[in-house]
Amino acid sequence: MLPLCFVLMPFGKKPAAEGRLVDFDAVYDQLIRPAVVAAGLEPLRADEEMTGGVIHKPMYERLILCEYAIADLTTANANVFYELGLRHAVRPASTVLLFAQGLGQLPFDVAPLRALPYQLGTDGKPSANHTDLQSLTKKLQDARKMMTDSPVFQLVEGFPEIKRLKTDVFRDRVQYSAGLRQKLTQARREGLDAVRAVEHELGAVHDAEAGVVVDLFLSYRAVKGWEDMIALVHKMTSPLAATVLVQEQWGLALNRAGRGIEAERVLLDLLANRGPSSETYGILGRVYKDRWDAALKLGEKALARGLLGQAVEAYLKGFETDWRDAYPGVNAVTLMEIKDPPDPRRARLIPIVSYAVERRIASGKPDYWDHATLLELAVLANEQQKAEVTLADALAAVREVWEPETTARNLRLIREARERRNERIEWPNEIENELVRRSKQ
Repeated sequence: MLPLCFVLMPFGKKPAAEGRLVDFDAVYDQLIRPAVVAAGLEPLRADEEMTGGVIHKPMYERLILCEYAIADLTTANANVFYELGLRHAVRPASTVLLFAQGLGQLPFDVAPLRALPYQLGTDGKPSANHTDLQSLTKKLQDARKMMTDSPVFQLVEGFPEIKRLKTDVFRDRVQYSAGLRQKLTQARREGLDAVRAVEHELGAVHDAEAGVVVDLFLSYRAVKGWEDMIALVHKMTSPLAATVLVQEQWGLALNRAGRGIEAERVLLDLLANRGPSSETYGILGRVYKDRWDAALKLGEKALARGLLGQAVEAYLKGFETDWRDAYPGVNAVTLMEIKDPPDPRRARLIPIVSYAVERRIASGKPDYWDHATLLELAVLANEQQKAEVTLADALAAVREVWEPETTARNLRLIREARERRNERIEWPNEIENELVRRSKQ
């Protein structure tokens, strides 16, 4: 999925200075759209998402969530300026301004923002297409190199803490209907059918607030409704579906639904378009890990070795992207233990990953994965007493049934690898069994 570019401009033919008309549809078709495509973006005009470009909350959300935007200020259209004010308060570096040269002056407050002029013919259509198209394409390419410069949208796009925490804290940081929030909380306790009932009550997902849609999305994840998560992505607005959080969790759902090839493509595209992330690499590592497990069960040993190596490297890249995020780190170490022979790098990594998670716990905001990581590291280091203490902490912190299920699976893989090497250790078996029992409650 290409990054989206939201286009703010009037529609049809509108009067400008000196009695001339501007054919904005021609400006879009002949200048703006080709430049957006040439810059490697996907254009999204307001009327393609919202009937008539009416201003209301869902449009605000789409305007903010789109990675890039273009605003044509030629006729000083009130709607365009209103939307530009919102956009510029949030994401100015990725917003490009245009105006038709010779048709009046820009307002004082906008003039210093370096808007790009373009030429119009007497018919109100672009008259210097090649030159103006090149200039606009370059402007958009330059905007793609700019760093994020506002924290308002960071919850979904670039949460300022560890990447994997985006989904864990989303419900606590977004304000939306208290009634729907309460219904989703209850539905997660009751199971998949209850969450589906809330979606049915919600009506058209396309028109719902972003906070509600994302909580619904994560609620399906909590009850392992992988196919429902996949279907929901296609019901979202394009800007919301294109966010990093949704794309990552879409990849996770595709993989859990047995569609690992599609999941890999989604995650690799996300890394190519949005850069490295510990969360994205962590989910990609899980994709390769599951494919390795499947190949192993089919007796395809050579393929399995290759996929195991890919999984290790994906997890390792995730940990190296953000040393604070121990999740990809512990998975890298676990798979290094499973390799035959074991990867010697694991001995150097275990204390580094342990330190990362211990610092996280010391901050006073530990979650299930923090305790589960220490548990897994204790098993890898053969520290029985520490493992038993961290097991109790992990079980008390479980939020969703698939969490202990995932940890139990990792411990099973460690146990089976050691058994193949005739390194039988009995005490981790009971820990694995406790996690399995907890995942069935």
